[in-house]
Amino acid sequence: MVRSVRSAGAFGQHLEMTPEPATQVAGGAEPVSDTPALDGSDGKSALMVEHLTKRFGDRVAFDDVSFEVGYGEVFGFLGPNGAGKTTTVRTLGTLIAPSSGSAIVAGIPLTAKNGPAIRARISLMPESPGLYLRLTVAENLKCFAGLYQLADTRYRIDRALQAVNLTDRANDLCGSLSKGLRQRVALARALLNDPAGLFLDEPTSGLDPVATREVHDLIASLRERGVTIFLTTHRLEEAERLCHRVAILSTTLRLIGRPDELRQQVFRRSLDVRVRAPIDDPAAVLGALPGVEGWEPTPSGYTLAVSDPEISAPQVARALVGAGADILALTEAHHSLEDIYLELIDEDVEAKRR
Repeated sequence: MVRSVRSAGAFGQHLEMTPEPATQVAGGAEPVSDTPALDGSDGKSALMVEHLTKRFGDRVAFDDVSFEVGYGEVFGFLGPNGAGKTTTVRTLGTLIAPSSGSAIVAGIPLTAKNGPAIRARISLMPESPGLYLRLTVAENLKCFAGLYQLADTRYRIDRALQAVNLTDRANDLCGSLSKGLRQRVALARALLNDPAGLFLDEPTSGLDPVATREVHDLIASLRERGVTIFLTTHRLEEAERLCHRVAILSTTLRLIGRPDELRQQVFRRSLDVRVRAPIDDPAAVLGALPGVEGWEPTPSGYTLAVSDPEISAPQVARALVGAGADILALTEAHHSLEDIYLELIDEDVEAKRR
């Protein structure tokens, strides 16, 4: 369960050091007030998307997409290259207009008129950090805080650097940093305005394993603080580790839910049995067991489709031992998010469009 936080912003309780000033956007937009609580106690969703579609001429980027994201939820948006993930983020971030459908972002209807108010409540971290390499970390953050006309700039920069563990690198030139550290600076930049919703578009793309783990740890810490995160990625292990729920997109939305729910929807529950040597008549032994819906041989034993593994496992073990089998292992089969993804996505979307 996501921990409730009192602050309306992304950082949560640990940053309640001073009263928050009103957030403004560049161009002198009116301050935004009455931001919903991150714990969702007001009963509203951070994102509500209904039948959203974006076309570029004859090409469909994404079509008839509908979903909700609750406050304090980390929501994974998965799909192959060209599936429409980044275009969806750009649309919800008010950078481009949808062709049809509707959405509510951070409590505000997605319209051209509401763009400045939505941008004041959210942050978007693109795949490429887009930093000024000749400026220091602190100078970069000060520059972007100024663009958004944020009050109490020094306080915001200090807490953003603290959140991404870069306080000691504040005076380093961004050009001297590794790509992983630049991603952390970009994440600090995204946190400057204390967003009610944080969009992360492929945040670990191109990073080495060590830098990827560091970014994962940062996202996990934000999740623990109750930050609402919309994470697009094609790294399945990343989504399985970090996200409460995931959606699989390939122009249209294929499936949405918690990873364990998706496993049950896509795959039948099954048992994997490893034996020292095959038994003489597996059909007679396994096919007659109650709760066993089917079976097939494997190189090391048998896989059995069952209605309830906890009930069937002891029965299967007794039957195999009774048939003279030496059981080496008997476990419930675990299908990863990658297995689910590959079961649903079997085409190269990007190549298909060329």
